[in-house]
Amino acid sequence: MAAQGEHSPPGMHTAVEACDGSQKTAFHRSQTLGYRNGYAIARRPTVGIGGDRLPVNQLSQADLDELASKTPILTYGQPRQAPPADFIPAHVAFDKKVLKFDAYFQEDVPMSTEEHYRIRQVNIYYYLEDDSMSVIEPVVENSGIPQGKLIKRQRLAKNDQGDHYHWKDLNRGINITIYGKTFRIVECDRFTQEFLESQGIELNPPEKMALDPYTELRKQPLRKYVTPSDFDQLKQFLTFDKQVLRFYAIWDDTDSMFGECRNYIIHYYLMDDTVDIREVHERNDGRDPFPLLMNRQRMPKVLVENAKDFPQCVLEISDQEVLEWYTAKDFIVGKPLTILGRTFFIYDCDPFTRQYYKEKFGISDLPRVDVSKKEPPPIKQELPPYNGYGLVEDSAQNCFALVPKAPKKDVMKMLMNDNKVLRYLAALESPIPEDKDRRFVFSYFLATDMISIFEPPVRNSGIIGGKYLGKTKVVKPHSSVENPIYYGPSDFFIGAVIEVFGHRFIILDTDDYVLKYMESNASQYSPEALLSIQKHIQKRGAPTAELENKHIDVDPGVQELEALIDTIQKQLKDHPWKENMLEAFQTCDKEASGYVDKEMFFKICDSLNVPIDDSLIKELIRLCSHGEDRINYYNFVRAFSD
Repeated sequence: MAAQGEHSPPGMHTAVEACDGSQKTAFHRSQTLGYRNGYAIARRPTVGIGGDRLPVNQLSQADLDELASKTPILTYGQPRQAPPADFIPAHVAFDKKVLKFDAYFQEDVPMSTEEHYRIRQVNIYYYLEDDSMSVIEPVVENSGIPQGKLIKRQRLAKNDQGDHYHWKDLNRGINITIYGKTFRIVECDRFTQEFLESQGIELNPPEKMALDPYTELRKQPLRKYVTPSDFDQLKQFLTFDKQVLRFYAIWDDTDSMFGECRNYIIHYYLMDDTVDIREVHERNDGRDPFPLLMNRQRMPKVLVENAKDFPQCVLEISDQEVLEWYTAKDFIVGKPLTILGRTFFIYDCDPFTRQYYKEKFGISDLPRVDVSKKEPPPIKQELPPYNGYGLVEDSAQNCFALVPKAPKKDVMKMLMNDNKVLRYLAALESPIPEDKDRRFVFSYFLATDMISIFEPPVRNSGIIGGKYLGKTKVVKPHSSVENPIYYGPSDFFIGAVIEVFGHRFIILDTDDYVLKYMESNASQYSPEALLSIQKHIQKRGAPTAELENKHIDVDPGVQELEALIDTIQKQLKDHPWKENMLEAFQTCDKEASGYVDKEMFFKICDSLNVPIDDSLIKELIRLCSHGEDRINYYNFVRAFSD
């Protein structure tokens, strides 16, 4: 027995000794089979026979070391590969598995005065089987807003690169943007929380769902209106019916740009303490004839502190927003009054108002205040400096009106002096030798005080004759630009120097009409001018005929023309058309140039029955022609003078 005990296992030896030395009654084995929820399950025994607890590891340390050093492949060979698990597609694995998030977004309300924005609560659903999403807003009855499915089920783009939202991008306390709307995720359900945590995503703490301010305002109890019972209003109505205080006031707005002082009539109705303001229209004041500036209403004088931002333009003010209203004692003659931002000054009232203030408030002195203002002196219009273009009178018209008009003309002077022209022969004062022999004809038009200058053409002179200066007024050299002084008839006499735009001319001779005009208007001329004319007449003898005085443009170098003129004068002694021939040509020659065109020339000859078919007259017309279409009628008329 001793030898057997020596070779027995240590654990068994200990158990036998324990069994032998203890008083035990239960020696059954532990149950290794059990049932849970109706299913049979195997369980490992924790106690042995007799109820002793079994050690966790039944093997000794030597056995454990031997097992650790063994290689199962050498003993049992290469293990067989386990068969792969069955493939389960995503639409089967995640079928009917949906992540739910509670969110909201803010929507602007621009066309409402009661709310500026609106909070709309939505549910965001994420379908795991195909990574699609949908946004659904719970329907609220009678909300007036299209609700329900806001975004149908689809894959939603996350950015412009083509990425889509994944369940890894969703979490509590974040904002996501879908089709331009920003949604704030505040909470998720329990399944969503467990799924995200099982996938290793750390969830943010939940947030409180935002509430719509207008909806919360609607949940407040309705305001109860209590109509106070006051019988004084009926008494006031019956006592002061049709009794109105009338005040005359002005609104002086001249301090602002384009402001003015306007008159108004303020009515205060004693029956209900209301006020209206009427405009006073004047004839041709240029304003629309609407009667009222302010409709009849009660006017608050002092508002409650919290009612300063009250929308008075859309809502009526009640007694709860006003501390004090305007009453009759606030309307006093001679004191300003501010109504709706405008300050009116009351300067007078009617007799009934004076009597009411005397009986009610004891104010007997309400004198009228003089508010008439003296008109300021007219502003003197200063013309800008003359720029040198055109006449001064024409340029000044641009300063008087937006659409300039022609300056007024002296009609009587034009009618009395129509077709009256003063002609003078002048020479050009110039240091150039070629200009000393040049002669010019000055024509002064008495109707318009204008001057034109004509230079008779001289054959083979090298200078083109013709119009030297058109009809215009000529300013004297020493006159100012603001007050120009023009040349007049009294400035033209024999020996006078006329400066025309920097060129100096000396008057050499005049025609007989100038002599007659100076004789009949001697008071207009200076003694020096009259003396020069007398000396000139004495120098050249007796006054010759008018046609001889017009001989200032004759070319003395042409002997053929002179001979032809002498021949015609001898052969055609008695010619009835000689009378008024010169006046007819001068009437057509408005510029007094001494030339008329051929068409007009032949018309005048036909009207005077001049025999233009005669060979001598044809030759005379040829010699008097200047160019292709002009004829010198002075030389032509000389042939018919006696």
